[in-house]
Amino acid sequence: MDDPRFETGMPILDRQPPSVSRPSPLGGASPRSVPEVRPTPLQKHYVLLSAPALVLGTVAITALEMGAALSSPLIKVCVLVAAPLLAVANADAIVRIWRSAWAWMPVDGSKGRFRLAWVGVGVILYALLVAAAWLVVAA
Repeated sequence: MDDPRFETGMPILDRQPPSVSRPSPLGGASPRSVPEVRPTPLQKHYVLLSAPALVLGTVAITALEMGAALSSPLIKVCVLVAAPLLAVANADAIVRIWRSAWAWMPVDGSKGRFRLAWVGVGVILYALLVAAAWLVVAA
């Protein structure tokens, strides 16, 4: 075998180039994905925005579970740092889902409508995030 990644004793994988489209398991003509034509500016930074918010949220929830008051400075600092990061990351995600929905509409309307439903869920969760942050800051 002439593959430089091949080592003795390793199984040989049947690799296909990414341009080959695989048939749908259901036998339909709908593709598995639609190319993204306009990536959002923060797409590459989504994890870098979400990870600190996750850690700070964990700290705040743990402090609340251990009996800290909602007006505790620790809770407020965690929320004041994490909420804007999470708000920006979620706004970027909602925009990506919105664009994905409209990219799917001409290809497969049901997949597009499914993504529009997730846009609605994202907007509701975004509103809950803002309301929760406001409650903590106001406490």
